[in-house]
Amino acid sequence: MKDHEDVIVHDIRPLVRRLGKPPAEWQRQDLIELCLQQPIRVVNFRYPSLDGKLRELRLPVNDPAYLERILAAGERVDGSSLFPGLFDTGKSDIYAVPVYRWAFLNPWADDELDIVCRFADAQGQPCSETPDNLLAAVAERLRSNTGFDLEALAELEFYLILDRQDDRFTGRAQRSYHQSAPYLHGRAIADEILRVASEVTGMVKYCHTEVGYIDRLESDDPELDGKRVEQYELELDLMPVEDLGCWMTVIRWLVRMIADRHGASVTFVPKLDEGMAGSGLHLHLALMRDGENLIRDSAGELSPETVRMIGGLLGRAAPLTGFGNTVAASYLRLVPGQEAPTRICWGQHNRSTLIRVPLDFATAERMDRVMNPMESSPYPESLSRPTVEYRTPDGSALSHLLLAAVTLCAQEGLTSDEAADEAAELEVAGDIRSQPELLASLDELPISAVAAADSLRQERAFFEQGGFSPLLIDSVLEKLEAEADHGLSARLHSLPAAERLKESRRLMHKDLHKH
Repeated sequence: MKDHEDVIVHDIRPLVRRLGKPPAEWQRQDLIELCLQQPIRVVNFRYPSLDGKLRELRLPVNDPAYLERILAAGERVDGSSLFPGLFDTGKSDIYAVPVYRWAFLNPWADDELDIVCRFADAQGQPCSETPDNLLAAVAERLRSNTGFDLEALAELEFYLILDRQDDRFTGRAQRSYHQSAPYLHGRAIADEILRVASEVTGMVKYCHTEVGYIDRLESDDPELDGKRVEQYELELDLMPVEDLGCWMTVIRWLVRMIADRHGASVTFVPKLDEGMAGSGLHLHLALMRDGENLIRDSAGELSPETVRMIGGLLGRAAPLTGFGNTVAASYLRLVPGQEAPTRICWGQHNRSTLIRVPLDFATAERMDRVMNPMESSPYPESLSRPTVEYRTPDGSALSHLLLAAVTLCAQEGLTSDEAADEAAELEVAGDIRSQPELLASLDELPISAVAAADSLRQERAFFEQGGFSPLLIDSVLEKLEAEADHGLSARLHSLPAAERLKESRRLMHKDLHKH
């Protein structure tokens, strides 16, 4: 009991410390007592819409009876406004129902409690049309059909958009990886992002600068033109895939809120300028059973299940881009010669592949004693925590739909006799960009949003059988086709250099705050 209490007392999340128990054990009465004792004056219901942005409904705490009512049954919202095309306006009422484990104290208002919700239909059942419930249903189906839980973490990359206050400590283009102050002009913003995101989720691994840095960006958009931009990455830790869907949406909102509070801006667009690093949304996946990570077997090799999961993801790599790479600028990031993948293959520790198995912490030697020979304390258990990294998605991803689609593909691989063979055929070694014959033998990913739509249309039956509604697939196809970027690469290369750069920037910057 004392160990449990020590963990709670030292948990970074204020709400965990206040309630004295982990989020999985929170119940309605815990939140009611908190609201009455704090006191909490406003409860914010938060939930994602189809574009992935976090919406809010602010509810004043009028009295205990009202508080209990809203925490028990939620509140009515308009599904046709939140999810255009998925609900008939003549029958669009749905319920936003709070998920107690997704509650957190508002970082900037001591008298406000925020709770992320899921949606329920007129019968009080999970609303099958909405992405949050699709993800939860797919995750449960994986669990029941294979005995595995899928856990995932996300690397969220973004650019901070900063006023150029002076010319001191100017950075270098494409040389900002893990940069430190004073060559880091957005450090105060990034520091608040790290601290607030950690206190809200308890699941942040780290925040650091990424490669991208542009000292003076040129754009027709006044929010961008003349600004200094620095690229950052916030990495979340492994968690159940349905929880990741929640916290990815919350983190995007927090990042924007914090940038705004500092008089800056931020964008998750896939690409911000020619020749500069794009912003990805890499996903790391782990197969779990009874709390044990089964990516590797007892001998330290990839388990057969992991290889089959990789095969399942590779087999549907083309249509998956329809959920993870949804704007024209996505395909200015996925171009040959860059680190972002363009060919369907996988490898160990290989950053030129679509899927890679990163280095984990299972080493032959105790690293603490290698560097500190006098260290005498026991070495921590379960340090390795291996994952499989899926590298294609970017900041335009429809996150709940992407996670649901990835989970479906993982299940297909785990239950398929052919998936292991497919993975074996597509494993590569070394930088594929320096191996022309190998590169030519590998299938390409779609080269435009329209091409991604074509791939998704051809394989929509697979996703619909897995729980995606036809209306939802239609909505994604419509979004992709509206980019009208068929033949974009050839069209851009046909333009004179100055015109090409102007048109590329227009495409990159048109979706500044779209997702």
